[in-house]
Amino acid sequence: MEGSRIEQFGVIGAGRVAQALAVGLASHSIEPPLMWGRSLEKLGAASAATGSEVAVSLDRLASDCDVIAIAVSDDAIPSMVGDLARELVADSSTFVFHVSGRSGAATLEPLRDRGALTAAVHPAMTFTGHPEREAAQMAQARFAVTGSSASATEQARAIVALLGGVSIEIAEAQRTLYHAALCHASNHLVTLLTGALHALVHAGVDDPASLLAPLVRAALQNGLDRGFDALSGPLLRGDGRTIEGHLAALATDCPTLLPAYRAMALATVDELERTGAGIDLVALRDRLA
Repeated sequence: MEGSRIEQFGVIGAGRVAQALAVGLASHSIEPPLMWGRSLEKLGAASAATGSEVAVSLDRLASDCDVIAIAVSDDAIPSMVGDLARELVADSSTFVFHVSGRSGAATLEPLRDRGALTAAVHPAMTFTGHPEREAAQMAQARFAVTGSSASATEQARAIVALLGGVSIEIAEAQRTLYHAALCHASNHLVTLLTGALHALVHAGVDDPASLLAPLVRAALQNGLDRGFDALSGPLLRGDGRTIEGHLAALATDCPTLLPAYRAMALATVDELERTGAGIDLVALRDRLA
């Protein structure tokens, strides 16, 4: 890769992120992107969905591509790195990055030993299987970059720029904490909303998503803008009887939601204590116990 010029982009994997990357970088690659994966069926479908070519072998992808993305599951990365390292020529100048949030650049060390520039480049967004749409969404996303060297970090930033995203650097030692924070914010949000939707169905609401949407969107935006200062509701007011009523109703009509409600309420009380809220937090904790 030279400047913003990619001779040929290769992607290992055929899943959602792999497809979005193939679409997002296709216009910046002189040759059509190459895709390689272990499942020929999935690879064929991904190639058709993205207009990419199928690499006949990992060896061809390693020899033809100057930029390679490893877009496989977290647990599969080490073995894939080992396979790719065996195919790379010595003193390769290839730039190889993976898109895992959990891992940093250290897991790519066998490739660095072969001369490749290596980095972790994680898009902080969700992927649902619509490559054209998600390639467009990446143009507004943040990417967590961890390079194995200054040159690798520079190359990673160049890739993010081609995708239209914004790079943020995360230290190798902080990758797991970074990823835990993202999963807590996004994955657990989905679980929280699912529980609320189930409770509203039990309450007789025909279209719970429409009821929740304006409230949740406002709460999300206020939370992003103001942090914990955006909190509202009975816990902020110290309204213990309301909380007691919630617990009783959940225990009777939606008991599967009760543990999550109690855990989030206690976490909210803990944060209220840290911020010095002038309410009886001991009484609230007693009601939630």
